[in-house]
Amino acid sequence: MSDEHGTRRDFLYVATGAATAVGAGATVWPLVDQMNPSADVLALASIEVDISGLEPGSQLTVKWLGKPVFIRRRTAEEIAEAQGVAMSDLPDPSARNANANGADAEDANRTLDPEGEWLVMMGVCTHLGCVPLGDAGDFGGWFCPCHGSHYDTAGRIRKGPAPENLPVPPAVLSGDTIKLG
Repeated sequence: MSDEHGTRRDFLYVATGAATAVGAGATVWPLVDQMNPSADVLALASIEVDISGLEPGSQLTVKWLGKPVFIRRRTAEEIAEAQGVAMSDLPDPSARNANANGADAEDANRTLDPEGEWLVMMGVCTHLGCVPLGDAGDFGGWFCPCHGSHYDTAGRIRKGPAPENLPVPPAVLSGDTIKLG
């Protein structure tokens, strides 16, 4: 005997399948939701930094997305030194600049302004994630004492085990503020 409208067994199969799907969704959702950024990280997704008090030759370190960011106001000597480096002397030819994707590591492609005065970089060594020291090293830029990586005055790797230049985060210079993110 067959019933065109289905049997009680068909209803039980559909109901059991639906209950299983709802249960699986309720189980999986917390696992997926916990991978979203926390509220404190979202609050810091974009910050504005007042740079009005930063003198030429000085550096400010701020925390953005849980990592240090170096903001340096370079002197004319530091700019000239960075601009005088031949591309063939650089182990990493890429600018690593989120504001200029695909650009080469010329000094002009790593700064925020056309004059080259403002340099903003993530303050994390690209070798093993240490924090380099400013105004140090063989090239007058940054030096990572953990493994001996030397960066120049444009944050480009020049010597040591670090494979890449210090990355430049998304940043915009506007008057006396720099907006990160």
